[in-house]
Parts: sequence; structure tokens; C-alpha cells
Amino acid sequence: MRVRKAVALGAALTLTALVSACSSNSGSGSGSSTLNWWTWDDKQAAAYKVCATDFEKANPGVTVKITQYNVVDYFTKLTAGFVAGKAPDAFQNSVQFFPQYADQHQLLPLDDYIKKDKFDLSRFSVGVDSWKYTDGHQYGLPLDWAATGLYYNTDMLTKAGYTTKDVQSLNWNPDNGGTIGKMIAHLTLDTKGRRGDQPGFDKANIKTYGFGQLAAKDFLGQSTWSSFVSTTGWRLGNKANWPTQLNYNDPRLVKTMDWIRTLVAKGYAPKIGTFTNTVSDVDLLSSGKVAMETGGSWTASTYAKIPTVKVGIAPTVLGPDNKTRAVFSNSNGNTIWAGTKNPDLAWKWVSYMGSEACQTKASATGTFFPSIPASMDASAKALKAQGVDLSVFTDMLKNKELYPSPDFRNGAALQDAIEPLIEGYFGGQKNDSVFADMQAKTKTILTQK
Repeated sequence: MRVRKAVALGAALTLTALVSACSSNSGSGSGSSTLNWWTWDDKQAAAYKVCATDFEKANPGVTVKITQYNVVDYFTKLTAGFVAGKAPDAFQNSVQFFPQYADQHQLLPLDDYIKKDKFDLSRFSVGVDSWKYTDGHQYGLPLDWAATGLYYNTDMLTKAGYTTKDVQSLNWNPDNGGTIGKMIAHLTLDTKGRRGDQPGFDKANIKTYGFGQLAAKDFLGQSTWSSFVSTTGWRLGNKANWPTQLNYNDPRLVKTMDWIRTLVAKGYAPKIGTFTNTVSDVDLLSSGKVAMETGGSWTASTYAKIPTVKVGIAPTVLGPDNKTRAVFSNSNGNTIWAGTKNPDLAWKWVSYMGSEACQTKASATGTFFPSIPASMDASAKALKAQGVDLSVFTDMLKNKELYPSPDFRNGAALQDAIEPLIEGYFGGQKNDSVFADMQAKTKTILTQK
């Protein structure tokens, strides 16, 4: 699962303060048999308890305490823990914050443990390189992976005259929207039941939007615009990893954003701010406010359990060439705090979480996708027995349609600087010139030490 919403570190901390706190060595008590592990994901917190139980049985006297904080608070609490010397022994980490923590020497390099235990990193299908820093050290093990897909209301699709097959191979281009553009228009309904492509359609009174919230201030676009523009060959950074600028001013992205504004102007997709941040994608589809939307793989089982709506899953669009599908994928990691008093035990727990035995058991809930292929297969099989077909996502992995999120510096500062500009663009306060401003800002922020 990725970090979806805007997260900003609430505390302004200096590197000196952080290093000092780290060296104060006042974290988990020496000799303590309690190992603290934190996550922002309530579902993974529940899922990994089964591993904690097994780990405790195999290590008598050891207690694994799993703590979950809402993602909005998680990184602020983590930073406060670094300063106070009370950070968890190990924790779920995001690539957005990983470079900052590595620079601040808050993360324990895992290289010696990996070498000593002959821990085979090739067991992971995705994410290993995302947790290797520019200093050459491996600071984390992949904990999961994520992709996006198209989720749709099957009844609305049928009533609009489409079949499941129609939605499995939709194409897109920024000039006329392709086949998905036509489908979005036809799925849109005004309050009098007229479709978006029918005479008399009233865009000021919408009952159901054909598509969900593409006009969003998501600065990475993972579950919004990224799967569209990526089919053109566009990539976020000017380098695959550690970019020095982000390609916001690329004409391919600008045209994509213009197309999204066109959808909004026609009444086919909601304006930015139409729904509050507390309304989730699942809420929008289950309430009938939208007929189709992009969404994360981590929500597949949640969509399937909506009691009143049958939700289908389809792959993201093919591009203008009608054959290229490209989906941004990221992998959260499992890292160890450099200030832990129990580094050996922390590694033992983290490496166990990175085992097929643990990941297979934990992922049986279907609430996250494990990074180990055999565990992913077991998870997909378990979910299929419950009526949840994950083949859309596993096929993307097998067909090499996923590409990794780049690691980059100063993620929080970047997010704080870029999202208001995107919000201004979709809110109508800014025009296409904003993209040059955005790219210039990334050049400054990404190269700051």
C-alpha cells in the first residue's frame, strides 16, 4: 500500500538534533523482550499479527508490539520518536521519506545482516532497489507492492450497453479520449436520466459521473492521472532513480491534464473539491456518485465486499498506440531504527516478515500484495476462493506493465510545494504555464541537501 494522502512532517527538525537524539540511546530498553513495530496501515497491522504470534512462539520471552497510527499522523510521530529517542525498533517506511531518514542516520544499514544470514534478496519480485540508497547501503526490505486498476459498477456498465469484455481493453489518447472517453461520456447521467452523449444532457445537474476524481491534487498521480499519461512514454523523473527534476512541463503531461479538465468541463468527472477528503473512492462507487474510477490494488478486497454494489476490476487503459499499458508501482519497505537497543532482534523480526512463511499467512487477508511471488500466488488463490479476482494486477506484473516509482529526495517538501499548484490548475486559478513553474520548483527542491 502506498501513502495516498498529503502527509507533511509537523515538526521542523535539524539534522544535528536528530543525530543527537539518535546517539542519546534512550529508546527501547536494553534487555527488553518487547519489540516495537509501527505501521500506518490498519489492515497490515491486523494482518501481521498472525506473524507476530508465530514469531513469539519461536522466540520464547519475546513480545512483538504492533502499533498503527493514521497516515496523517504517522510520520510526525515517527520524527518525534527519533528526537525523543523513543522511535520503534522497526517500522513500515515510505520511499517518500526514506532518503531523508537515511541522510539523518536514523536507519540501520542492513548489509551486514543480509550478508551474515545469506538473506537472498532475489526472493522479492519488486522493490529491492527502492530501498538501496545513494551511499550503496540497503536500508529496507520490500514489504508489499501496489498497482492501480479500473474499478466499475457492473450494473451501470450493463445498463449502458457495455459488456465486461468491452472494459478489459479500453484505449485512450489525450486528443479525443479514445474508447474510454466515449465510455465515460455514456456512463454519465444527469438527474433526469440523460446520458452525457445524448441531446439535452444537463452538466449542471449530475446524478452519476462517468469517471471518478481525476482532477485531484495528487502530485504523483498514482491512482489518478499517471496510468493515462504513462502510456505515452512519459515518466515522472528525468532519471529512473534520484531524478534532479520531475517532468511536469512535458507536453505529454500538459495535454493529459488538459484532457482531464475537459472531462470536468463537460460534467463527466467531478471538479476538484466536489467531494471532501473524507469521502473515499470506495464511498463514491458504492453510493452511485461515480460509475468508474481508478483505484489502488490495495482496495480490491474492500470493493468486493461492498454489500449493495457489484464491482468489477479491469486493467488500466492502453495508450494511443492501442498496445502500451504502463502502470506506476511502488513498494513500501520495512526498516530498522538506528537507535534501537535490540538491533539483532529487530533484524530477526524484519527478516521473518520478509519470509515466504510470514508473507503468505499475512497476505491471505488480501489487504496488501506481498513482494514474494509465491506468497502473492497464495494470496491471489485465497482471495479468488472468496470471489475476489486479482488477475488484473498479477497479469500486469507478469506482463511487465509495471514500472517502479523513482526514489527522490525531499519528498515532503516536494509534496508541499507542488500540490497547491495542481489544486490551483484544476480549480481554474492557473493555466498551463503552471507546469513550467512546477518543474522549476522540483529542480530546486530535489537538489537541496
